[in-house]
Amino acid sequence: MQTVTVSPKFQIVIPKKIRNALKLRPGQKMCVIEYDGRIELIPERDISDLRGFLKGIDTRVERETDRL
Repeated sequence: MQTVTVSPKFQIVIPKKIRNALKLRPGQKMCVIEYDGRIELIPERDISDLRGFLKGIDTRVERETDRL
């Protein structure tokens, strides 16, 4: 686990190892969520990056007869 320091302007620097692992880019937007007493940063992805991420998903689900 790596630690960061909050600056007087409430800014932090994401460590290089984490930036590289998540392939973060300068100017990339992040979603910030408070969850169970902690802060979570979730990188926003371009819609083109999501292409094909559901490949191979099982689409067979039971449907109600009025929904067919």
